[in-house]
Amino acid sequence: MKNAKGLLGILVLLTCSLAFAGDSGGMNVRHVLLISVDGLHALDVANYVQSHPNSAMAQLASHGVTYTGANTPQNSDSFPGLLALVTGGSPATTGLFYDVSYDRTIFAPTNKTCSGQGGNMMVFDESIDVYNSQNVSLNIIDPGKLPRYRDQSGNCLPLYPHAALRTNTIFEVVKAAGGHTAWEDKHPAYDLVNGPSGTGVDDLYTPEITNVNGLDNTHSVVCTVLNDQLKVQGIINEIKGLTHDGKPGPGVPAVFGMNFQAVSVGQKLVTDNFDASCTADNGSLNGQPGGYVDGAGTPSAVLQYGLDQTDAALASMIQALKDQGTYNSTLFIVTSKHGQSPINPVKANKPGHFADLVAALPDGGTNPAAKAIVSAGACASGPCGFVNDDDIGLVWLEDQTLDAQAQSYLNTNAIPLFIDEVMAGNELLLRFNDPLKDSRTPDVIVRPNYGTIYTTSSSKNAEHGGFGYSDTNVGLIVSNPALHAGVLQTPVATSQVAPTILRALGIRPENLNSVRVEKTRTLPGLGFDGQ
Repeated sequence: MKNAKGLLGILVLLTCSLAFAGDSGGMNVRHVLLISVDGLHALDVANYVQSHPNSAMAQLASHGVTYTGANTPQNSDSFPGLLALVTGGSPATTGLFYDVSYDRTIFAPTNKTCSGQGGNMMVFDESIDVYNSQNVSLNIIDPGKLPRYRDQSGNCLPLYPHAALRTNTIFEVVKAAGGHTAWEDKHPAYDLVNGPSGTGVDDLYTPEITNVNGLDNTHSVVCTVLNDQLKVQGIINEIKGLTHDGKPGPGVPAVFGMNFQAVSVGQKLVTDNFDASCTADNGSLNGQPGGYVDGAGTPSAVLQYGLDQTDAALASMIQALKDQGTYNSTLFIVTSKHGQSPINPVKANKPGHFADLVAALPDGGTNPAAKAIVSAGACASGPCGFVNDDDIGLVWLEDQTLDAQAQSYLNTNAIPLFIDEVMAGNELLLRFNDPLKDSRTPDVIVRPNYGTIYTTSSSKNAEHGGFGYSDTNVGLIVSNPALHAGVLQTPVATSQVAPTILRALGIRPENLNSVRVEKTRTLPGLGFDGQ
């Protein structure tokens, strides 16, 4: 924690103010570049700026506000994390809890007539891509792999990710105001950011990071960096006013950005390039451990590589903006969709999948609630419920009359199931919609003990998706040359980024449905709304 205190000390000495260098009109923002460094904790930012004073992150912080108390919404999986940034909302209004979740009204991809009872997994990951004969993704979605739903006219159609989103995005709002938009991400499933209109992003680039039964870049931090670099080059092309692939374009987007995976992969890997699948690796990191060395956030060599390469990419974006004369008119935001848990490697605990642990209890095969959870965990298709687990457990039961019994059963067996808290009933309603009325909300949400990951994987030592501090406390720097440097320790939410982006561009944040419903405020300390 010494490094975190060092960052606070350095930046507080630079300024006693957290406002524009002038008034709220001092920035003259024409463009917003939004960057998600997936896995980046607030502690990572503090440590990196302290140890790398000439880094890109340090440069951005030197004329920006660093929010050390920034938190993702619950849940912290990639989909809710990104949607917070681009909608200003939580799963309560976006309707998405995970990239693989469940909806009681949809049908299996093979059910072309949407016949029978509704209820099926809603899968929006790499498995929905079109693949060639070499198992390489063609970076487009295969509609035949999508779940089916009935539209308002009763037609049975494939449910695209963007159509599953229940609220609009900054891209739709900016485009409606006449602005050009662009985004780059890790799966074609991030069609999601187009919003319900399906057309919010003018230039969407989604080079698949992992191929089903083929090359998985995430087995190596070096391969992951190379995949990130595809998107970085796309951003630089867009800064030049081109499309992501270097073709003539309409100019620099009003709002654009990308996500980085190298830090997240560097945090997760037990052993870098454990299957020797990354031929690009020069061998310097092959076989080395990833993650953190200690609970203070000291990175391993594998994670350090991911941090350094990501920072170098940020530096290349800064330089491109300066070369094009648009640095001063760009609001540069660096944050993260999610953190990663645990930071402290000695806390990692991988006891197995949640439903399997329930099944192994003495009454796991006889107790009605236990049987319902185990059955949901074994359900591959259809209206039989679903269990998704990482460092969280999301449970959709086929028989919702068992919700209260399931909550009681799990609380009784909290110790053998490594449970810290069971959210159901009234506690669930404090944060989310009523699962008896909302087809997407899980019946039960399990928060495990810190460090527990419900998995049998031997390749990863950290994960995200849960409510823990390491999952949700992420880095956030909002930077522009017209800003004074400063640190704000007050807790903020990453959902506040979306209305802040619109306000900076002179657009009403309330044009975002989630902002209006959830009363999401702009980020403090930037001169907006009299702050």
